[in-house]
Amino acid sequence: MTQSFPLESKLLENTNIPTIADNADVIIAYLKILKVDYIFGVPGGAIEPFYNAIARNQSTEGPKIVVARHESGAAFMAEGYARETGKLGVCCATTGPGTTNLLTGVASAYADNIPMLVITAQTPLPKFGKNALQESSCTAIDTVGILRYCTSYNTLISHGEQINTKIVAAIMAAFRVPSGPSHISIPSDILREKATKLPTLNPNNLVNDVNLVDDIAIAKLVNILSSAKRISLFLGRDCGKAINEIIEFAELTNAAITTGPAAKRWIDCFHPQYHGVFGFAGHESAEKALLDESVDTIIAIGTQISELGTNGWNEALLSDKLVHIDEIHEHFSRTPMAQHHVCGDLTGIFKQLNSDIKQGVKWGKTWGSPLASKQHFLEKKAICGSQVSLNLPQSCYSDATPLKPQRIVAEFAKHIPEDYRLHFDAGNVWAWFTHYHHSSNTLGHYHIAMGFGSMGWAIGAAVGNCIGSRKPSVCITGDGSYLMAGQEITVALQHQLPVIYVIFNDSALGMVKHGQKLGGAEQVGFALPNINYAKLAEAMGIEGIQIKTVDELMNINWQRLGNKQGPTMIDLHIDATEIPPMAQRVKGLANQSATPGG
Repeated sequence: MTQSFPLESKLLENTNIPTIADNADVIIAYLKILKVDYIFGVPGGAIEPFYNAIARNQSTEGPKIVVARHESGAAFMAEGYARETGKLGVCCATTGPGTTNLLTGVASAYADNIPMLVITAQTPLPKFGKNALQESSCTAIDTVGILRYCTSYNTLISHGEQINTKIVAAIMAAFRVPSGPSHISIPSDILREKATKLPTLNPNNLVNDVNLVDDIAIAKLVNILSSAKRISLFLGRDCGKAINEIIEFAELTNAAITTGPAAKRWIDCFHPQYHGVFGFAGHESAEKALLDESVDTIIAIGTQISELGTNGWNEALLSDKLVHIDEIHEHFSRTPMAQHHVCGDLTGIFKQLNSDIKQGVKWGKTWGSPLASKQHFLEKKAICGSQVSLNLPQSCYSDATPLKPQRIVAEFAKHIPEDYRLHFDAGNVWAWFTHYHHSSNTLGHYHIAMGFGSMGWAIGAAVGNCIGSRKPSVCITGDGSYLMAGQEITVALQHQLPVIYVIFNDSALGMVKHGQKLGGAEQVGFALPNINYAKLAEAMGIEGIQIKTVDELMNINWQRLGNKQGPTMIDLHIDATEIPPMAQRVKGLANQSATPGG
């Protein structure tokens, strides 16, 4: 027996939802309203009704399915898609192990505040509590409970009448500040039920931006700045949308600019006031710019004050010199010692600040010039070929084999086209690229996921990003991460995506190996087999390129690889004895009692 529904609003017509619809079709209708183009997942028995709805809606421009090889890869792809497009990233999985496999990817999105909708299935309601195959209700392996602590919204839909209310709540929670993944778990029989109500909503109400500015807090900050003599800025990962206003502020106040590792994506590394990265794998010049005694005001902007971004919560940074400006109130809990907090929309705050600063400048207010220590700037210029500095490590120019990682990173910075998206996986590549990769590109194409530090993140995220951008995507990873999740390269093959995989091949879990050595720990558990990843790719029908010499490195034709309709594997053999710049991370592990500000 079928049931049809009257047109409840003009929006129903716009979503092209069938007049006869299951609850699963209603979910698809919401995704159409949000203009979500892709859903990433792995099929299975309990989630089958949702896949049926995806298939039914293909003729009415519904989202397409991208089948990952593992559910964690699906979540990483959804995150990469959301980062690139600004849309909701959507992933799905079947009940039981399908859902638990999603966990790491969802946790990674939660740690980095990526808006996602996570849709998982349950066995039919009548089977709850009966030890059914892959049961994951509250009476078995409770997957809703498992995901409770890494989602912004988390619920089981137990009745079809809840569909509309809970989906709207989930979407709104995903996009609120702070953003993050929302999870809805639905029994398969509820997914199959005929819908009782169709979406009737204004999509602007789902993701409405609220641009709040605290005038009183800004006025107090202006007073602080009026008496300041020398200012330094510390930029976090969330500065992107306000970066132009922040740079204008820095130029008006002569402030030295530093970033955390994840924020360098927004900055022209050759800006004359930029002193480099403070924190993990950072630069001495950045430390001097922030911590010099002559600096009386440090302004931290859009940063969650993480361990890696602050050199293990450096006490000199987290002092009473600090002013913390952020959109997320929770981040202030890690800067209780600051002289002032300003919470609100970063763009609005800095527009107002700049207006006030310009008035002060008219009346003759000045601030001290940026500190003279620009060794980091000289090093960057030398790497990019426009200046020679004897202070650069010889490894950046070395023609030795195996290849020096420093030389590889320097060449990549010069030769990878600016519109290519870069993704850096957890491990030694974090350190090498944070310290040695310098670019004038401020488009935000440099992606790193330091919130949760998931190995294999870049392998899936590069696929999701490429699907969203339709631009070449580069995944730079280690051989350890690739062995965990490398099967996702076949998704790029299947969808003819120009994703370029680059493996730093040292036959080791490199960060473990060097961390043990630097920390004086036992040397154990890091060795990996010697694998030819180029030939491994070729066995899958993917072009494989093995790089062992500088000549081979210089001959990589990035334009050709980016113009392909398919992925490429570049197997880079690196010098396994080179120690990455990660000493501060090792010190942090040694000092397990370290606390923010203490």
